Amino acid sequence: MTNASAALRAGLPVVLPTDTVYGLCGDPDRPEVAQEVARLKGREQRQPIALLAGSVERLLERVPELDARALLAGPYTLILPNPQRRYPWLTGERPDTIGVRLPKLPPPAAEVLDEVGAVLATSANAHGGSDPRRLEDVPEEIRRACGALVDGGELSGTPSTVLDLTGPEPQVVREGAVPATDALAALADRLRE
Repeated sequence: MTNASAALRAGLPVVLPTDTVYGLCGDPDRPEVAQEVARLKGREQRQPIALLAGSVERLLERVPELDARALLAGPYTLILPNPQRRYPWLTGERPDTIGVRLPKLPPPAAEVLDEVGAVLATSANAHGGSDPRRLEDVPEEIRRACGALVDGGELSGTPSTVLDLTGPEPQVVREGAVPATDALAALADRLRE
């Protein structure tokens, strides 16, 4: 996994397995990496990219004002308030919010995250293309442009469920790996802890 960590530190995109699909990842501290990831996917740079960490602690190192109670681990992308407007190159058109993920990573990706702390991450497909469940499902153009490819075997292939927690009530933006009602119930349980 050192190769993937070294590639990330060098500012190169990498492909990592997550708990849902293969992700196109990079150093979140470099705006030019976010631009390259958007270019590789063929999507507009105004679209948000998630900040993915291997633990709550590592995520809070990056965005300390996040409400730790709302940080639901698993196949979720959480859109949270970003009052300090951190990582504006990841937030898209809503700089006062940020999308975060705390996936339950396969061991090869968990090792990389242990080394680098956090990555920017989006699905490793062409914009609008099918979600990659295997490394070979990642488009060749993306694979060729990456500094490292980490194989985690076959994944579920269903993207994360996206919850927007910036309003008075949680909203399901995209139903994915977890059905909307289950996702909202898990969030409610987490907030009661």
